[in-house]
This record gives sequence, C-alpha cells and structure tokens, in this order.
Amino acid sequence: MTRDEFLHRFQLHAPRQQPRVTQKRLRPAAVLIGLWQRDDELHVVLTQRAANLRHHAGQISFPGGRQEHSDRSLYETALREAHEEIDLDPSAVTLVGQLQDYPVISNFLIRPYVAFIEPQQPFRADPHEVAEIFTVPLQHVLHQREHFAYRLQRFLYDQIYFIPYQHRNIWGATAGILRELADHVYPERHSLFRSLN
Repeated sequence: MTRDEFLHRFQLHAPRQQPRVTQKRLRPAAVLIGLWQRDDELHVVLTQRAANLRHHAGQISFPGGRQEHSDRSLYETALREAHEEIDLDPSAVTLVGQLQDYPVISNFLIRPYVAFIEPQQPFRADPHEVAEIFTVPLQHVLHQREHFAYRLQRFLYDQIYFIPYQHRNIWGATAGILRELADHVYPERHSLFRSLN
C-alpha cells in the first residue's frame, strides 16, 4: 500500500467510535503510528520495549508514553516520546489523523496519532526504554484475516487481538490499536478475524 492509497482509504471513512465505558482517573498518554514508505510500500515502525520497564516490559509497542506537564498537547507527547525512544526528528513527521482514545489496563488512556514519517537518519533506540526497533508492512497489519482473537473479559474489552508477523507476536494494546486502524481503513472487513477459542 502506498501513501496515496492509504491516505485515500483513511480519509474516505468517518472514524469508527467503539462503545467504551472508560474508568475515571486514567492518565493521558499518546503513541505515534509512524508510517514509513520504503520500496513503494508503507511500513509501520514498532519497538520492543526494554525488559526492565515497569509497564508492558518486553512487549511490542508504538513509540509513545504518558503526557508530561511540559507537553502542550498529546500530539506533542507522541512526538517527544518518538524522539526520545527512537531518535525520530519531529520535523520528519506529517500528521494524517488520530484514532479513538484507547484505555489500557495499566490505567492510561492512549491517543493514537497516525502520521507519515520520512527519517533523514537511521533510528537509534534509547537503551533504557527500547530493546529493538523494527518495521512491519502496513498491508500485513491491515489485513483482518491475519488477526487472531481470544475471547476474554479483561478490563474494557471482550477479546484480545494477536497479529503474528514472522517470529514476532503483536498483541495487547498495540494489536488492539492496529485492529482499530484496520477497521477504519477497511470497515467492510471488520468482522474478519480468526478465533482462538
């Protein structure tokens, strides 16, 4: 999928608002869904979190984190965190839009920002937060037939998504947010997934 194709599909549909009962006192956070065009195909930039982190250690995630007092907006939070975690220059980011806020079990309310990125230098991981930086073809994570769902009443959701890719398993909030991106871009395929139970 190219930038133009994604932009057309992303802007074609109104955002899907999932019904959610959000708990009070969730702390605001933001992530950057960075879309990087390489060899005429968009890729999503993901990280594997460091093993020593307090929340979601070792899991696959987007660059992002909680809002600091100095951040003027949640978008600024996403840009700051991406710069800190993978050394992505904010000037290399072009905002496309945002998805619905996503509550997680660690008491954060995550705002996902979708953006095209054009890094001018190689990514560099902050070793205190990021064990590895890698990319996944966007078309793979947008293909709902590649999504597995396990039905389980957990926090605010009745199922957990898993998106395998090569030797990795994307799951939890990252897979849930990618699932919502896929359903936004391809709403006609929102009922497609493979059930694990």
